[in-house]
Amino acid sequence: MDKEKIVELSRNHVWQPFTQMKDWLDEEPLIIRDGEGCIVRDMAGKEYIDGYSSMWVNILGHNRPEINAAIERQLGRIAHSTMLGLGNETAVEAAGLLAEITPASLTRVFFSDNGSTAMEIALKMAFQYWRHVEPEAPVRDTFVSLEEGYHGDTVGVMSLSGIDLFHDVYKPLLFRSIQLPTPYPYRSPYGPDPEECRRECVRIAEEIISENCRRICAVAMEPLIQCAGGFIVHPRGYLRDIAEICRKYDVLLILDEVATGFGRTGRMFACEHEDVEPDIMALSKGITGGYLPFAATLTTEKVFEAFLGDHTRTFYHGHSYTGNQLGSAAAVATIKILREENVIEELQAKIALIGKLLKMFDGLKHVGETRQCGMIGIIELVKDKATKERFEYEEKVGWDVVKP
Repeated sequence: MDKEKIVELSRNHVWQPFTQMKDWLDEEPLIIRDGEGCIVRDMAGKEYIDGYSSMWVNILGHNRPEINAAIERQLGRIAHSTMLGLGNETAVEAAGLLAEITPASLTRVFFSDNGSTAMEIALKMAFQYWRHVEPEAPVRDTFVSLEEGYHGDTVGVMSLSGIDLFHDVYKPLLFRSIQLPTPYPYRSPYGPDPEECRRECVRIAEEIISENCRRICAVAMEPLIQCAGGFIVHPRGYLRDIAEICRKYDVLLILDEVATGFGRTGRMFACEHEDVEPDIMALSKGITGGYLPFAATLTTEKVFEAFLGDHTRTFYHGHSYTGNQLGSAAAVATIKILREENVIEELQAKIALIGKLLKMFDGLKHVGETRQCGMIGIIELVKDKATKERFEYEEKVGWDVVKP
């Protein structure tokens, strides 16, 4: 189809995600046709560096031959069969590999379609777990999350989020959650010292969790860094402290590794940096190398066994495409590449280079701070460097910086 026809169809029918469509319709849309490696090309053949990995999903490059071949092989056998009442060979293989590469205590894998659904499953799993193990106790109906948190856009996980710009309009639909102060040294009310910021945030977190522990299902958070919530890098040790508090007060820990998993932080999973093993972990994005929508929620034998018994203990949750064979095949191929090509080890030199290059921006007038978490480099733009005043959203400074 020619470019003019595609542009016409785009203008007349497509509703872009996270986009003010008036702005989109006022400009010529950028439409991608193909890509290879870290490059994507538009319909005129112009090349662009895919600088944020197509929303952090593409971890091994576009058009990767091994993943292409794995999907093609699977297509020759079957594209999809239901997991409601049936298993399938490729999903079973993917589950085994995930159990091998994640923290040792995570042995059970529940498949879904994207990061938001993986976290929804985690919430429902945690809530129902406590109903089984504490049937006579007061209902644990409260989740704890972080200010400026973001875990997706379905109703359950929006309830954990702290980004009013995205979710304020939906607040009447959401359940109540308790939010902990985010350890954000650059904007900390406790001063810029990361260690002091960590101590105060941990102190407040323990106060809140200890006072409410009989009502709390779980603490849910992204490990090491809050991504869509402002790319806030937590001080070293904060994750481990929160994990210890959860154990102390008998509260489950859910880690959202959707954006941080599969090498993004320099380890296979971010929780490995502080030797933390969660009760439940949500995975998506890089799980298929950026090829197909696919996700997994992993949990422990302890949680899994609480669901064994008669029909009243069944986890009544599922999706039409749960464990889809094409997604499973892409996941298997991606994990094998990560392991066989020592991708995580090879990242370390790149991480060092990113850190060095980031420093080049520190002296610029509107750069408040640069920070890093593995392969994630962050440049925080400010209107006034001395006061750390933010630009107003309406000024669209971020858009002006990134648009081609």
